[in-house]
Amino acid sequence: MQFFSGSSLTSVAPDSTPAPAAPPGTGTGANAQLIYIFNRNGVCLLYREWHRPLRTLARNQDQKLMFGLLFSLRSFTAKIDPTSTENGNLGAPLLPGQGCSFHSFKTNTYKLNYMESPSGIKLILLTHPRTGDQRDALKHIYSLYVEYVVKNPLYAPGSPIKCELFNKHLDQYVKTLI
Repeated sequence: MQFFSGSSLTSVAPDSTPAPAAPPGTGTGANAQLIYIFNRNGVCLLYREWHRPLRTLARNQDQKLMFGLLFSLRSFTAKIDPTSTENGNLGAPLLPGQGCSFHSFKTNTYKLNYMESPSGIKLILLTHPRTGDQRDALKHIYSLYVEYVVKNPLYAPGSPIKCELFNKHLDQYVKTLI
């Protein structure tokens, strides 16, 4: 788990299990597995898969679990923040940008990369565990979201993203991720 302070735990899973080999086609988007975009209320605006070998849950359950994980990790990191004297109640909702946050964590099968915008939009990109820091990639995806979704006069805030131009640019960008 990587925190803003720069400290990192290299793995949540036991180190005895080796990470899988890098997928074939590195540089062709094979490192990106899927993306979630949530609004500040926990509504999944976008769920998109590129490479997901096994699906064990229904999409709705998967999205609820992911948002619950983010909520819990965000609350946890805010509570153990050594620079804050006001820790409040565990699980209390925080405004975007408040408290300590995390950027990523990895297991032996995937790496979860996370970014939250000041407006509360949460971007989650699951990648291969050997993929490097994806903060810049998430910022770029957020800029695509702003350019093609938020600025679209036909888009109703809070509704699922169905913008073909955004999807096209997102797919093109994800193919370039290493």
